[in-house]
Amino acid sequence: MDYDYSEDIFITVNGFNMFHGIKPFKLGSILKLKKEPNNDYDGEAIAVELRYAGKSGYIANSAKTVIKGTMSAGRIYDKILDEDYAQVKFISSNAVIAKILTSDEINTLSKDPNSDINHI
Repeated sequence: MDYDYSEDIFITVNGFNMFHGIKPFKLGSILKLKKEPNNDYDGEAIAVELRYAGKSGYIANSAKTVIKGTMSAGRIYDKILDEDYAQVKFISSNAVIAKILTSDEINTLSKDPNSDINHI
């Protein structure tokens, strides 16, 4: 991400029941965020991928699904790259909350050859 935010940006991940459920998500997991501009249902859709599970959910983009204190896909769509990264910070039975990683955090993680960021 090329932006320098003064505050951390958190997102809600949901829609995982369409894929592998919540089981593949672990605290600290690295998520790859991929914009899907040609998505038939949401022009601001951002898919979420995991290293060992592939596509595993979407960033919430509805007032009914975005957890208070997190940002929707629509609010971050123009603030992230076409492919960007986040890290899981909280997990509940129906949502995952992740923090968007800064470019410095991505660079640090990239130095570890075993980091998920190098394998997604």
